[in-house]
Formats: sequence, C-alpha cells, structure tokens
Amino acid sequence: MTEWADYQPAALVRALVEGGVDFVIIGGVAVVLQAMPRFTKDLDICYSTASPNLEALGNVLVRLKARLRGIAEEVPFVPDARTLTQTQILCLTTPTGDIDLLVNPDGAPAYDTLRRRADIMELGGQGVRIASIEDMLAMKRAAGRPQDLIDIEALEAAQSITRRARKTRL
Repeated sequence: MTEWADYQPAALVRALVEGGVDFVIIGGVAVVLQAMPRFTKDLDICYSTASPNLEALGNVLVRLKARLRGIAEEVPFVPDARTLTQTQILCLTTPTGDIDLLVNPDGAPAYDTLRRRADIMELGGQGVRIASIEDMLAMKRAAGRPQDLIDIEALEAAQSITRRARKTRL
C-alpha cells in the first residue's frame, strides 16, 4: 500500500490524461470536487472498455509500475490491456498513490452516459471528467456504506445549492 505522504492524485490524473485514457473520476475525489473536502486514500475511475482505451490504460499502468494492492508478497502481474479485458474491478497501488479501476460501478449508468453527463473540472492543471452529482448520488446510494451516507448528504446539499444558483440566474 502506498503511504499517505506518497498519495498524489493529480500525478495519477496527469499520467492518465497524458496517456490518452478515456475515463471519468468517481468516488472520494469526485465528492471532494463536487461537494466537500473529505479524506480519501485513492483515485477511483470508471473507464471506456474500447480496445484502444484498454491499450492506453494498460500502457499508463505499466509505466506507473502499478501492482496489486493488498497482496503482501510480489506476484506475477502485468496491468496491461489483456488483464484489463478480464477484470471488472482492479485495486492497484503505484509509487504516487492507489488507484481503483471500475468498469460498471453499482448504481452508475452505462459508461457512455456517465461520460456524457460528467462535469469537466480542473485537477492538477488538467481538465478532467468528474461524475455528475446525480450519477454520484446513484452510485453512493447503491453502495450504502457509512461513508457513502455522509457523501450523499454532502452531494445533496451541493445539488441544492447548484439548483438555487441556476434559478437566480434565470
């Protein structure tokens, strides 16, 4: 596991963007950008499973020296496109932080819809897709863990503020 001091989500995002990966940020980082500051220890992404994107993502993960998280000993593992075609969820660690890859997160729409509805925000100098508040709410409700319930409250408050701001502009 990567140490907290080594966690650099902006570096992970930069590597993905520079590698030409088609992805949407979900999870804790998305909550931070959409609603409120909170502790998060990894970068969660949902990504396109089109072959060229799997190649791009695999290349980035190999360059990042990604390895399986939570495995005490070194095991043969290559996070390339071939591996990615066989997984739905993959939890990895890199020298710049942990990253979770999810193909079909519970509560999320199909990737193309998630991507289309995502908001473009800046993270580490990069414009990236962040899951919309509505899609984040659906994923958090589907997960239902204690932290998700807290996130739901913050996301609903952010959603309410956004709606009020839109009404005042009209």
